[in-house]
Amino acid sequence: MKSSRSAPLTGIRALAALAVCLTHAAFWTGRYTDDLEGRFFARFEIGVAIFFVLSGFLLFRPWVRGLRRAQPTGPTQSAGRARVSGDAVLPSTSRYAWHRFRRVVPAYWITVIAVYLIFLVREDPGQTGHGWGSFLRNMTFTQVYGFGHLRTGLSQMWSMAAEMAFYVVLPLVAWPIAVLVCKRRWRPDLLLVSLGVLALISPVWTIAVHGMPDADPTARLWPPAFASWFVGGMALAVLVELVRRWDWRVSVPIAVGAFLVSAGAFAGGPTIIPDEAGQTIVKHFLYLVVALGLIGPLAVGLGSDDAPDPWRRLLGSRPVVWFGEISYEFFLVHVIVLEFVMGWLDYPIFTGSTALAFLTTVAVATPIAWLLHLLVATPDARARARL
Repeated sequence: MKSSRSAPLTGIRALAALAVCLTHAAFWTGRYTDDLEGRFFARFEIGVAIFFVLSGFLLFRPWVRGLRRAQPTGPTQSAGRARVSGDAVLPSTSRYAWHRFRRVVPAYWITVIAVYLIFLVREDPGQTGHGWGSFLRNMTFTQVYGFGHLRTGLSQMWSMAAEMAFYVVLPLVAWPIAVLVCKRRWRPDLLLVSLGVLALISPVWTIAVHGMPDADPTARLWPPAFASWFVGGMALAVLVELVRRWDWRVSVPIAVGAFLVSAGAFAGGPTIIPDEAGQTIVKHFLYLVVALGLIGPLAVGLGSDDAPDPWRRLLGSRPVVWFGEISYEFFLVHVIVLEFVMGWLDYPIFTGSTALAFLTTVAVATPIAWLLHLLVATPDARARARL
């Protein structure tokens, strides 16, 4: 298992994955009505924001720690790190790229290929994502760039296009901030100002694409629309070096409150991108508050020997961490499993019990995700998944 100090950050992935599954079950069973209840079910898409913020935090943290632990230059290199001229020891880009590829791509490719093979022999109710062109788009994380490439059973993968774009861009953003702006020194003020500027990408992009009638309709799902969530996680990586205490008793209720408030009509209808730019900006900001409120208490004090609080104990418990270990694979397979579950339960589209569809999907998708995780994970990760 993960160490007791980092386990809750794995455990919160379980919460995010289950939230995404629940919102998809609600959509398929007709609960996405434009009223308070329908918007409430739709807002469980918050799981995506949690994943994005967590990625920003975890992947930018080595850069922050490299600056925080600035060391004198010398001829020796630390394992897995590339020494730059100056005091900071920054992460190796090649090592980072290999780890991201190994963790993300094999399981993703297997899922995409499996779904396309399934629909060679099974009737496909969808109207998009057919053919070799869309298959290649899905295999290369480019299915969101242009209408008609999101595939039945893979519709959730729009978020993987944003994830992959962030993985590619992160070193291109982190290096100039660390080396050119901060001069290889620990300057949290400059880090936060730089990240604050980057966070403006999302609202500016949202206003721009909503204000252009001729803009590609898929542009609202392109990575810049969600950049602020990743940047929020990067800012959290800086804040945890400055803040000694992040009280879960304050933070978690604020997160829950922001989630409930997001169900208001002012944050848009039951869709990932509301019709109005203002609604989109408000909803994405509230989602960022939720994600930071839930992750912050887990991230602060990772190196502390203090006794864990109830929030950390809950997300660091063995079953939650186990599910968090396979949460990525669960995310990959749950939509195609839901497709089958709706048939097994004899639910026509937009009918049926949300709870039963959700619970059945979780029960079926979990062992599939576990097997997929064992197939593609590193030996250490396989050992943890067996516990």
